[in-house]
Amino acid sequence: MANIQSAKKRARQNDKRRVHNAALRARLRTAVRHVLRAVAEGDREAAQSRYKAAVPQIDKMAAKGIIARNKAARYKSRLNARIRAL
Repeated sequence: MANIQSAKKRARQNDKRRVHNAALRARLRTAVRHVLRAVAEGDREAAQSRYKAAVPQIDKMAAKGIIARNKAARYKSRLNARIRAL
């Protein structure tokens, strides 16, 4: 455990950020899962609408540094490919 006051504060901040980032990652995964579920059901309209809702979230997570930019691009590309394959 940290002994210096600034190190204690940094540890508190890290804990807060870790919890917050985990929640954002969970929200991102849920959005992706919704698209995949619509694709699995074969519902092209629902898949497209959920994809349009997921893309801004994916971009926002990449901008905040929660996920890497290339990972965001990979998510969008693969989801879009699955929708086009329907």
